[in-house]
Amino acid sequence: MQLTIVGASGSVSGPESPASCYLVQAPFEGRTFSLLLDLGPGSFGALYRYLDPAELDAVALSHLHPDHCVDMCGLYVAGRYAATAPWRRIAVYGPLGTPARLARAYEVNGADEPGLSIAEWFDHRVWQAEQMIGPFTVHTRRVAHPVEAYAIRLSENSDAGGSLVFTGDTGPTPVLSELAHGVDLLLSEAAFLTGAENPPDLHLTGADAAAIADEAGVGLLVLTHIPPWHDPEQVLAEARRVTHRPVELAVAGARWTIG
Repeated sequence: MQLTIVGASGSVSGPESPASCYLVQAPFEGRTFSLLLDLGPGSFGALYRYLDPAELDAVALSHLHPDHCVDMCGLYVAGRYAATAPWRRIAVYGPLGTPARLARAYEVNGADEPGLSIAEWFDHRVWQAEQMIGPFTVHTRRVAHPVEAYAIRLSENSDAGGSLVFTGDTGPTPVLSELAHGVDLLLSEAAFLTGAENPPDLHLTGADAAAIADEAGVGLLVLTHIPPWHDPEQVLAEARRVTHRPVELAVAGARWTIG
């Protein structure tokens, strides 16, 4: 599988990157299957750099905070009104209540457009503990965040297939090292700095992410979701003080082949 960082900024879009959005692709039935993990502010437009969004097969939303899902509105608009519209109906995986959440995001003073609403346009599917999405076996676990939020493990169903875990947004929790055990790549949020008065059950530090990577025995740790008010190099340094495993920063346009 191949992971491409579409957006890596945490909590808000940043000067160098859109907010959270990660493109995962793998061969499937004689073609390339394209799955998006999250679709935060600014990421839908940036997605055009990597593929025609009309070719997306599915979207997976880790949770429903706006910095992870609000550009679903852009995907809906393009699917209805782009020159190549209407685009085919695709699956959107997310927490219970995702259609209603997106409807609230798109709503303007209660006005309705003719045709299918954003809640109806997509094939909405609620996260299960295990399910198949194209070439991937997908496991999810509820994590420590103020809203219903999930860490997502993708395992490519082929002999040489790779595996990755995306933490989504979460505070420290034993669930993460269990879910990430032995994966090739751990894509971990690292929104907090060590030593600050960080609220509990909200985000990880770079050091937290490194400790999880060590406990899980992952091949590569990639730090993401760093907000623009923090220095990513400081987050990276904190992680490298904890682990000797390879650690890299997620930046827009970065790409890894996994497996």
